[in-house]
Amino acid sequence: MNDHRAASADRYGDGTRAVRAGLPDPVKNEPPLPGPVFAAHFHLPGDVEGPYAYARDSNPTWTLLERAISELEAPGQDGVETVVFASGMAAISAVLLSQTRSGDTVTLPSDGYQALPLLQEQLTAYGIHVRTAPTGGDAQLSELDGARLLWIETPSNPGLDVCDVRRLVAAAHAGSTLVAVDNTLATPLGQRPLELGADFSVASGTKGLTGHGDLLIGYVTCRDPQLAAAVRRWRKIVGAIPGPMEAWLAHRSLATIQLRAQRQWANALALAEALRERADVTGLRYPGLSSDPSHKTATLQMSGFGSVLSFTLSDRAHAERFMSALRLVEDATSFGGVRSTAERRGRWGGDAVPEGFIRFSAGAEDTDDLIADVLRALDSADRHG
Repeated sequence: MNDHRAASADRYGDGTRAVRAGLPDPVKNEPPLPGPVFAAHFHLPGDVEGPYAYARDSNPTWTLLERAISELEAPGQDGVETVVFASGMAAISAVLLSQTRSGDTVTLPSDGYQALPLLQEQLTAYGIHVRTAPTGGDAQLSELDGARLLWIETPSNPGLDVCDVRRLVAAAHAGSTLVAVDNTLATPLGQRPLELGADFSVASGTKGLTGHGDLLIGYVTCRDPQLAAAVRRWRKIVGAIPGPMEAWLAHRSLATIQLRAQRQWANALALAEALRERADVTGLRYPGLSSDPSHKTATLQMSGFGSVLSFTLSDRAHAERFMSALRLVEDATSFGGVRSTAERRGRWGGDAVPEGFIRFSAGAEDTDDLIADVLRALDSADRHG
């Protein structure tokens, strides 16, 4: 980022920042966002110098996207670096496996993303000790002693518990423990982990960051360039790199993140408020609800509460009737897109949720239409039960 851009990045609101993030200085007769650079190698006469030599190491399209994400995750902060990956899981693995060695200890959430247990198995196979504790109640505090790295997922997926990031970071850093926060659900517009003290902000950009359900991408943002260098080296070694087209599409999609998020978050809150009145719905969770157990903590560290809510119907059959009756909502496992999605989460296994548990991601449909569709589907599921 040039000095002028760095100095001005935190002066603007999120919407202005999103539409300008990562753009190069304007050049006459050139597009504001250059097209994707498709190259395996770059012209490299003489000594090996300059930023681009071989496309497994770096690519100009990645550079612009990484700059943009850094501006969103940490506006106006110097020294912040982002490393983009082929998927969110590649980004998660890069942090955990680049920062730990055999004999180290890692603290993970016991109620986080369902791929974490798979990663736990791999960490254990490498001789890394893994401790777990739930997100709620800041329970991971009890498992920090001697840990090399603390992994936080807040709000947790799919249970939507929230922990106090500042409190956990202070305790972790007091013991020289690094802290990574999975920011997938909140996005940089809803929560900025680096401003809360974390060392890494990690996310699947497949979800709310890009928001159209048409690409896979992940990223790691670090406030310490040395940590970023280790993550970048890991990417080079394993080759978990995004294609230039995916990186360009992701950058293009960032321009609308505020527009998408505002509608999605408003829809999620409105739907949660409507579901609160239903006798057939139990276990309703959304951090934006004033009645939610996580609301107080969430308001202290989040500027938006995300597009995801969850609730439980009486049993598997009830949930499947509800899903089948929806018209505007896609039955899909992802979240954060402009089209609403939902699923009976228990069909995958791996999550400690009831058989009738529904994870719902509110899209950008008209609020009244979305609520009407969900309530109609619930009524249908009840009638045919």
